[in-house]
Amino acid sequence: MAQVQYIGTGRRKNSTARVRLVPGDGQITINKRNIDEYFDLETLKVIVKQPLAETQTEGTYDVHVNVHGGGYTGQAGAIRHGVARALLQADPEFRASLKSAGYLTRDARMKERKKYGLKAARRAPQFSKR
Repeated sequence: MAQVQYIGTGRRKNSTARVRLVPGDGQITINKRNIDEYFDLETLKVIVKQPLAETQTEGTYDVHVNVHGGGYTGQAGAIRHGVARALLQADPEFRASLKSAGYLTRDARMKERKKYGLKAARRAPQFSKR
């Protein structure tokens, strides 16, 4: 039972997603749960499906994801990155469209560190005139 599968790793903020693409009917499973169970917001579901929509492969692959770390927005971004990388493995022809859409680029933006003398990265203590 040597089934073809394509693997991609995606990262965003503190999230890491390991994505497997298996030829199927387009089901998306995240941490052994359906995408509709895992993500409440419609926008996050759209983000996950963007690379598939870009390459017109929405009904052709089942997507199995193992994701951990970060919040749900970061996780959705990580999954999108992983799906794009896995699609690239499936067919190198997709590279131009995925790259121009920006799905292959790792989003390097991270949380800024807290500075001493401040309450957060840039939030200063409340100023009192009297």
